[in-house]
Amino acid sequence: QVQLVDSGGGLVQAWGSLRLSCAASGRTFSSLAMGWFRHAPGKEREFVAAISCSGGTTGYADSVKGRFTISRDNAKNIVYLQMNSLKPEDTAVYYCAADGDAYYGGSSYSGYDYWGQGTQVTVSS
Repeated sequence: QVQLVDSGGGLVQAWGSLRLSCAASGRTFSSLAMGWFRHAPGKEREFVAAISCSGGTTGYADSVKGRFTISRDNAKNIVYLQMNSLKPEDTAVYYCAADGDAYYGGSSYSGYDYWGQGTQVTVSS
């Protein structure tokens, strides 16, 4: 069983930065494709970014492209989401997710098997 622990959320002003972390355990980390999703009140869960098992392939939602960067450290079993130039519309609970069956999980949340508990990101204007 894979356990994911999200951290790094908080309150930040617009145009500020945050770095989210997700620590994984329970399975060889390099065998897990990873992703970040977010859920804002009144909105559907939204894909943010994904990264392949090796880290060689990444993908982003159009709304965050150029501002957010997903990366992973397979030696430390951690995936990161560096968020720059934050906007109020980025306010949401952010969840990391792991796909144990694919090299690259992509943008569909249904393909991910394991989820973190979420970390709140609030961007003030």
